[in-house]
Amino acid sequence: RINLENRSRRLPLAAHGGVSVSVVDDSGAALAWFPIDNKVYVVGEAGHRYNLLVRNATHHRCEVVVSVDGLDVMDGQEASVAKRGYVIGAWSTASITGFRKSEREVAAFRFGSVRGSYAARTGSDRNVGVIGVALFAERGDTTGPWDDEELERRRDARPFSDSRYAQPPSF
Repeated sequence: RINLENRSRRLPLAAHGGVSVSVVDDSGAALAWFPIDNKVYVVGEAGHRYNLLVRNATHHRCEVVVSVDGLDVMDGQEASVAKRGYVIGAWSTASITGFRKSEREVAAFRFGSVRGSYAARTGSDRNVGVIGVALFAERGDTTGPWDDEELERRRDARPFSDSRYAQPPSF
């Protein structure tokens, strides 16, 4: 679950477990965003470039699989969480500047019309305007951002009480 509660609208767009995602302009400034009906919208100007900034503020590596307009940013093809993503080191940041066309070349992310989108020119414009981020812990890393004490508390947690019914609140 990604936490979208953010009062300043210029802080990271989404954050979870110490990993945050921001949509930034060419200067690196986070773009304003606002929630409407359980969706989040970013304020951008037609023709202007934007980048995705992913910050890993944990002491563990993670992988992010990212899509823009329904296309995987690594290959510009249809997005899937089964594809490979960017591995971001502990306490590191990755700036994703566009769809990867080769090791050295990317097709820049730009705000614009559906018809003029990279997705429409390469096959499908069905998901234009949608940014997706899937976050994965490194295989074998079972601790995540929690210490041993936190893990032990979670191991001993009971999902249900002994009673079959909800207890009334006490006043």
